[in-house]
Amino acid sequence: MVPMRRRVCEHTDGVVRPTNNHRWNYETIKSTFVRALKTTTMKTKAILVAALVGVLALTTVRAADITPAETKAIAEEGFIYGLPIVMNYAVMYEYCVDKNSGQYKAPFNQINNEARVFTYKDTAIITPNSDTPYSILWLDLRAEPIVLSVPAVERERYYSVMLCDGNTFNYGYIGSRATGSEAGDYMVVGPDWKGETPPGIKKMFRSSTQFSAVAYRTQLFNPEDMPNVVKIQAGYKVQPLSQYLKQPAPPAPPAVIFPKINKEMVKTGFFDYLAFALQFAPAGPEEKEIREKLARVGIGAGKTLDFKYLSPEQKAQVGLGMKDGEAKIEQYLTAGQKNINGWKVGSLFGDRAFYNGDWLKRAAAAQGGIYGNDAVEAMYPMTKTLADGEPLDCSKHNYTLTFAAGQFPPVNAFWSVTMYDGKSQLLIKNPINRYLINSPMLPNMKKNADGSLTFYIQKDSPGKDKEANWLPAPNDTIYLVMRLYWPKTEAPSILPAGEGTWKPPGIVKVE
Repeated sequence: MVPMRRRVCEHTDGVVRPTNNHRWNYETIKSTFVRALKTTTMKTKAILVAALVGVLALTTVRAADITPAETKAIAEEGFIYGLPIVMNYAVMYEYCVDKNSGQYKAPFNQINNEARVFTYKDTAIITPNSDTPYSILWLDLRAEPIVLSVPAVERERYYSVMLCDGNTFNYGYIGSRATGSEAGDYMVVGPDWKGETPPGIKKMFRSSTQFSAVAYRTQLFNPEDMPNVVKIQAGYKVQPLSQYLKQPAPPAPPAVIFPKINKEMVKTGFFDYLAFALQFAPAGPEEKEIREKLARVGIGAGKTLDFKYLSPEQKAQVGLGMKDGEAKIEQYLTAGQKNINGWKVGSLFGDRAFYNGDWLKRAAAAQGGIYGNDAVEAMYPMTKTLADGEPLDCSKHNYTLTFAAGQFPPVNAFWSVTMYDGKSQLLIKNPINRYLINSPMLPNMKKNADGSLTFYIQKDSPGKDKEANWLPAPNDTIYLVMRLYWPKTEAPSILPAGEGTWKPPGIVKVE
């Protein structure tokens, strides 16, 4: 658990670490000035005394100048703005900082190839993708750019490399759709890097933060296909620019002491985690307003709100503001997207320009399933209800999902329907180890007499004759997510470019 009133600063030893004196308090100010007064001249003493009075007044007046209503509003906006950043930090910490997290992958700037798909044991990310084996990479871009090299991949096999920074902006793609199936070298740079793109580099991508995630998705056709995926993954290479150019490496960046995460981090110490992450995320133009509001209560890059200087009423308003922010995010997920036969359909993921300061949309995207793709790369119809709004609950009912003949999702790559627990949004342990049904599985499924295809969505087996079409569910509420990889742009299409002419069929309650 991270204590309150923390800040992060760079010490003289070059280590960036969290400390417990988030801001100058009375005792720190007094002791510092007393030491100075003992070793200075009378003239300087007078100046120091005047400064002491001014600083102490500023420390106490700052919080008092903000009304409880303003405190609540800032907490609400700050929570909405910061939720994706804090969620991202939690994943980064589990994946490449804490070797004992149970989810650890690899250190910064080292790729981890998973020769498997995600299962119920993978809990670091909500709504995890179990379609494609992942290769996971976290970049530390502070010292120099990093070069990503990809091998040639057969055209029939979809793959993508998504670049997602600490702001959860998808700032670039490599892969079947974006760059083609040929081999190539690509460079990723940090927000402050200045330089030319060297020869041999096909494209340069700029992250808006110093730390960035890279998610490789490599299509798996069937379980027997895994050795072929492993060969492709072996061709994913990562190296610093200096190594790529065969030049001396620059000085190493300061070491960082990352604050530990806890399961209640969104509720406990939320603004501490946000403040820590912001020091590695230079503000963009559209962030000026929200950063200024946060600064009014002392929250900024490396420094956070000190509850010591808030009145009891102001403290209460912080909690209420965060609660209201959470409610707004849930409301957006419920009503902020187009409802088609009970499925929420919309584009929630993109780059900085895509969000353009719409922090509510960005928060909803993270809450709905952090690290989702841009719409052109994948669409994600999702539902927790029937078309009439009734919650899907497999402890009470069985359900079916039927695609009419010739009405499968229109994609250039492949599609899937994945089952999640309705509360945790995690994959569920089940007797046949099946977490989804996807298009590569169609040859082994049974079609109806009219050519349509029905999925049986229930906690118990529908019987051996129908088990090939069974999507196992928990004995509880459920959350279903379609993944449509590389959706077609021409009609029929789910994309606006295709006028949304393809619509996902509704879930039907059987009993």
